[in-house]
Order: sequence, then structure tokens, then C-alpha cells
Amino acid sequence: MEGGRPLDMSVQKLDINGFTTKQKFDEENQNGSHLFTPPCLLISSMDIDGKDQSQNSGLLHKTRYLLVFFCVPVSPGYSRMILSAPRNIRLPTDFFTPPWISHLIVNLIIDSDLNLLHVEEKNFMEIGPSNWLKSCFVPTQADTNVISFRRWLHKYSSASGQVDWSAKFSNDQLPPTPTREKLLDRYWSHTVNCKSCSSAYKGFTILEFILQVSSICLIGVAAASNQSMVKSSAILMAILCFVASKWLSGFIHKTFRYHDYDHAFVGSPTSSLMKIFFSHNGLT
Repeated sequence: MEGGRPLDMSVQKLDINGFTTKQKFDEENQNGSHLFTPPCLLISSMDIDGKDQSQNSGLLHKTRYLLVFFCVPVSPGYSRMILSAPRNIRLPTDFFTPPWISHLIVNLIIDSDLNLLHVEEKNFMEIGPSNWLKSCFVPTQADTNVISFRRWLHKYSSASGQVDWSAKFSNDQLPPTPTREKLLDRYWSHTVNCKSCSSAYKGFTILEFILQVSSICLIGVAAASNQSMVKSSAILMAILCFVASKWLSGFIHKTFRYHDYDHAFVGSPTSSLMKIFFSHNGLT
């Protein structure tokens, strides 16, 4: 991966109650951990030790960032992910940044892996859950959490390394492979269910319509005017409104409806997520 670097991760504990892994960073005052609690909770944390600027006593102040994932299996081939990113400090951007902006980044991370995860799930079913290592290559410490989860699932799951659907579903009945448009759909999977994204989608759609109407009206003004300055100004404004409406249409489609993703042409967005959530200048 371009711009990537090795991660120093290790397993601290793995038992029926889940597993814990530790992560070391290059900076001495930073350390991280990952805690999996069955059946579907993963908490990743990063602590930064630093001087408390609000006191003159020189006391240390620990800044903590969390990524809390609830990954809930719904049916074979489908899961519902709930994400929260709390921290114990407040950033200046908190006062004016709407939630849909951070959702834009998080959705990009999710979209980037959806097709890969779907294909791998098919491969796991073909080769058998207990032989999952034969269908993928996980040689680095960055894969510690993935390997730990598979080890835990294989050792403690009542369904031999799979989700126990009881009699409701069968693990070998995965849904057929959908089109990329359906697999990477963002509107029905997120936008309509999210208050912030839904409001932003409606607002931008109204703005797009206003720009289109304004462009048409300005063309009419230019046609009706006899003054060259008014005519040229109206034409220029009409062109700007039309171009802005076309750009906004593409932005709305990619942000709130469907955003295709190809690992071969786009760098991994994971680093962007970590920069956003795990830096002093990030967003939540």
C-alpha cells in the first residue's frame, strides 16, 4: 500500500470471553489496544500522554480516542454495522462540522472493502470455514485482529467457525452475487436511515434545482435584454450556475447514492480514517 508501514501488534489474551491485542506506535507517548467482546463488539483505543496545558503543575493529561464497532450479523451475507468514535477532548471543528461530513469518510472506508469481503465470504464457503487461511494471505502483524477473531470463532463458536443461525438460516446458503450498483448502494443502506445525511441530501438536491432554474432564468434575461453588459453578465452567470449544478449533481450521487470503488486505482482510505479519528485535528 502506498504510504503504508509495518504495524507492531500482538495478542495479549484470547479466551471464551473474547480477545485483547496491543498496538505500539513510533511515538513513545502513544499506545493502542483492541478489545473484542462477544458476540459482536470491538473497541479500538489510542492513548496519548501529554502535559496538561490548563494547569501549571506539570501534571500529565491522557488523551483517549476510541473507535467502537457493533458488527451485527443479520442473515447470511448481510451485517449491520454501528460505529461510534468518542474521545475525551473537544476540537474546534466540533462546533460547526455537521455529522454527514464524517459519515462521508466512514462510508468510503466501508465501501472500499464491501466487494472484497463479499468475494472472500464466497471463498470461505467453498473451501470450508476451518480452512479459511488457505483462501487468503495474512502474513503481517497488521492482520493480528483478523487472525485472532478467526481463531476465537473457530475455537468457541457452536457452529464450527461460523455464525450460529440456529434453524432460521443455513450457513451454506449465501445470497447470489449482486451487481456492483446494489452491493455498493449507499442511499438505501445509509442515507435514508441517517437524519444528518438525509437532511443534507434533500438540501443539496434543492440547491441543485435552484441552480438549474437560475441558469434557465438568466438565459431568458440575456435574451430579453438590449444592453450588452447585462446580456453578457447574464450569460456568464447562467454558465456558472449550469456548471455548478452539474458538479453538485455528481457530488450528490457519489456522496449519498452510489460511490464505486476500485482498489487497483484508488489508494487505501484506511489511513484517512485513522488521521480523522486518531489525530488532534480529526473529526468525529
